[in-house]
Amino acid sequence: MSSEPQVVVTGASGFLAKYIIAEFLRRGHSVRGTLRSMGKADAVRSAVNRLGADPGRLSFAVADLTTDAGWDDAVAAASVVVHTASPFPISQPDDAEILISPARDGTLRVLRAATKASVARVVLTSSTVAIFYPSGRPKEHIYSEEDFTDETRPDLTAYFKSKTIAEKAAWDFTESTPGAPKMVAINPSFVQGPAVDSDLSTSHELYRVLAKGTYPAAPSIMFPVTDVRDVAVAHVEAAFRPGIGGQRYLVGEGQLTLFGLGRILARECPDLASKVPKFELPDFAVRLAATFDRKLQTVLPELGQKKAYSNAKVKTDLGLTLRGADEAATAAVRSLRDLRLI
Repeated sequence: MSSEPQVVVTGASGFLAKYIIAEFLRRGHSVRGTLRSMGKADAVRSAVNRLGADPGRLSFAVADLTTDAGWDDAVAAASVVVHTASPFPISQPDDAEILISPARDGTLRVLRAATKASVARVVLTSSTVAIFYPSGRPKEHIYSEEDFTDETRPDLTAYFKSKTIAEKAAWDFTESTPGAPKMVAINPSFVQGPAVDSDLSTSHELYRVLAKGTYPAAPSIMFPVTDVRDVAVAHVEAAFRPGIGGQRYLVGEGQLTLFGLGRILARECPDLASKVPKFELPDFAVRLAATFDRKLQTVLPELGQKKAYSNAKVKTDLGLTLRGADEAATAAVRSLRDLRLI
């Protein structure tokens, strides 16, 4: 076994997880990734190699968020566990528990196993959706790590609820369980940046939807954006920096509208300019259309919202310099074109 601290990254086949694994490997750490089956192991090794890291110190263990089996072995001998695995569909299910249960219960499975293995620190991949939807905030409120989404709000999607409930359950566990690891939560906004292979994230699938001309008009929504490369560095910095246990870190730089994403797609791929949305829909039309199109249900909480937020903490505590929203989205589009996926 390597003399470097053993790092475990859950959900190793995910878009963000591949970048996190590569960042750890480039810094000389050995990494064990968890997969639901070993069928994706070679694809993860190939992706890590394309990201400029040697997969020679990368191993895998089989573990699933929906069952206890495998988690004790998966985190054995680890100093740090980075828990990225959580379902993020492009369409919202009728039953919110379809997302909530694996997100919450899977997180608790990882934490119980980490506690049993005397893991020193867990870095949890949460989301800004667990920050941006508290109740009773004025429109001029500047959101930060001090805010927590109210998961009882009736306008929240299943995904927003799942991320919030999972993070709150994790804090409850680590703060009340003797011997539990110190936890750090990373709360990225809408993750953009270069795709590494054809196993696309939901954020990248959005461009494929736009490129097909599915929506001649876009909902009038704006959301904070972050680059996957910066989010990966935030996770790695959070893994070993002393004195930051118990902290949350909002990762985002700038904002873009959905219409603006379409404009970037048209700018970078002129042959698709006729496919992207030509104008923004009024909110009432989006709400009506969402009764027929599940993909639109995901954006309903964003209608009429503009989130002013502070990213000062991640810059100060973790030393990050963040890429801007346009740069992150442009990199996403260019990578999809290079991969011939749009």
